[in-house]
Amino acid sequence: MQSEFAMVTGLFDSPPQPVARPLVDEPPPDAYRAVCGASIAAITVAALAPLAFVDWWLAAVPALGLVLAVLALRDIARRPLELAGRPLALAALIISALSLGGGLTWRSTVYARELPAGFERLHYAVLQPTEGDPPGTVPAEALAFTGRDVLLKGYMYPGKQQSRIVQFLLVRDQGDCCFGGNPKITDRVLVNLAGDAGISFTPRLVKIAGRFRVEPVGFAAGADGGVLYHIDGAQVR
Repeated sequence: MQSEFAMVTGLFDSPPQPVARPLVDEPPPDAYRAVCGASIAAITVAALAPLAFVDWWLAAVPALGLVLAVLALRDIARRPLELAGRPLALAALIISALSLGGGLTWRSTVYARELPAGFERLHYAVLQPTEGDPPGTVPAEALAFTGRDVLLKGYMYPGKQQSRIVQFLLVRDQGDCCFGGNPKITDRVLVNLAGDAGISFTPRLVKIAGRFRVEPVGFAAGADGGVLYHIDGAQVR
């Protein structure tokens, strides 16, 4: 009888409350969970994400970091009892997104500002002969740039002089300029800088702004063969 009375709640007693169960199973505090491999990869790539500020193609680094971070968050959400590393994935996501957006914005700003007012962009592809023409043929599109102010990007062809250089060959790529190659005549432009201060040799990409002209000559500042194209009164941007 005493046990039956013990089961009866009093007038002012609170009724027993149901225990709320979590909607998602959570691991015990002392349960071991492996750090998600995608999280580790994402934060490693995110550490290199600021390279997007250096050049356009390096925007692929933060883009890869974003993909890895999203994959990590997805895997952790699917296997919360087995995988840890969500803070790492979130940090990688934020760093990669900021680096990608900031890098693209910065490169766009640099690209817009490098072209002086009244100048046009010139590319080496424009200087190449059309299919079927003999090598060294000047295409009509290149002739159309004669007498116009242009901006051309390329690499300095190395010579004996290393400083106070006022005349040099600007070539299309580093394979031609830096590894003993002799660039073809349509991949070289003879640059004559304005003034006599000159510049020092650099293996890095340079941007040259000046007046373009077409004039075949038989000697080209240290390279075998002549030149067809010139940029006069040039400045390094």
